[in-house]
Amino acid sequence: MAKTTTAAAKPARKTAVKTAAPKQRAMPPNPPSAPSKELHVFPNPAPQRDYVIQFQVPEFTCHCPLTGQPDFAHFTIDMIADKLCVELKSLKMYFWSYRHEGAFHEKVTNTIMEDIIKVTDPRFIRITAKWYVRGGIYTNVVTEHRKKGWKPAPRVDLPAHGFESGLLR
Repeated sequence: MAKTTTAAAKPARKTAVKTAAPKQRAMPPNPPSAPSKELHVFPNPAPQRDYVIQFQVPEFTCHCPLTGQPDFAHFTIDMIADKLCVELKSLKMYFWSYRHEGAFHEKVTNTIMEDIIKVTDPRFIRITAKWYVRGGIYTNVVTEHRKKGWKPAPRVDLPAHGFESGLLR
């Protein structure tokens, strides 16, 4: 007996799809999406002038080396670069690398300072770490470094615009 098929019963037509093989890229030893203590740098685009680069890291975490409880902090890094600037993604992965480490507030803040100085040799850097409450106590750790011989330009205060001062409406 001959088998008949209708249009609806026919198997779907297979079409060949050609796909190019993905291009292989050389990956760094630590992929950029994984926590790493490696900080990357790039040339300062304006080394002829002092300007402030500010990084805000509101979600820093590590844990107490004594109790193992989590510690949370908001880091603010203000720096005046010299020849090199720190690359943001590597900074993010660097901060992330502390997530499972035990560290005292004072030690980790100063270690971060030393590591940034080691790779960038900035004219000036200030790190402010505001540690969230633990046992009813907030801790703030502030550390600074000035490159030997560097002097900041005098501060310039400009008069406030009327709208900024609240005098004009």
